[in-house]
Amino acid sequence: MQWRARVLLKWGVWAVGLGPLAFLLWRAWAGSLTANPISFVTNTLGDWTLRLLLACLAMTPLRILSGWAWPVSLRRLLGLFAFFYAALHFSVWIVLDHFFDWGAMGADIVKRPYVTVGMTALTLLVPLAATSTAGMIRRLGGRAWRRLHALVYAIGVLGVLHFLWLAKKGVQDPYWYAGVLALLLGVRLWDRARRLAARGRPPLGEAALAVDPVGQSRSHS
Repeated sequence: MQWRARVLLKWGVWAVGLGPLAFLLWRAWAGSLTANPISFVTNTLGDWTLRLLLACLAMTPLRILSGWAWPVSLRRLLGLFAFFYAALHFSVWIVLDHFFDWGAMGADIVKRPYVTVGMTALTLLVPLAATSTAGMIRRLGGRAWRRLHALVYAIGVLGVLHFLWLAKKGVQDPYWYAGVLALLLGVRLWDRARRLAARGRPPLGEAALAVDPVGQSRSHS
């Protein structure tokens, strides 16, 4: 892909990433944050956290299935936007929902499973955001960095669980997100299994030598 096309793609990601925040600011300016503004803002920020996280997780499966290299170049930006919206979602919960009532927040984390898994997902996102720079990749080393960033799959599962536990009866969205996550993880597992099978397979030359002219393995002769 050409340099100009890559730049346009990143601008597109910036537009998608900042769009929900601009939408909320416009609704706040227009005074149309619904009858329950705290719930509306919290839910919008939470929805976009999960959407951007799934978009980040989709980049590698897209590369695997298409053979294109460019999706991987968008992964870090999408992941940072997911962290940004998760931090805003958490900030609304602290400031507007509980107004720094640390005791009530601690009780919520212990008592409500959806808060527990949501808090765990946010906590796991922090080191990933902090080590997303090229400098941190060099400091940690590629192998350690990849192991650390494999946490993003656990974060995806926790994010979907958080949404499923919050969902009211009849709401289908959380199940769509769960299905998308299952599909993305399935592609990764399939690719992993395919690579492991390829490692265990003998090189083409050896395989050809192991078959006699009538197409039977030597071990059978």
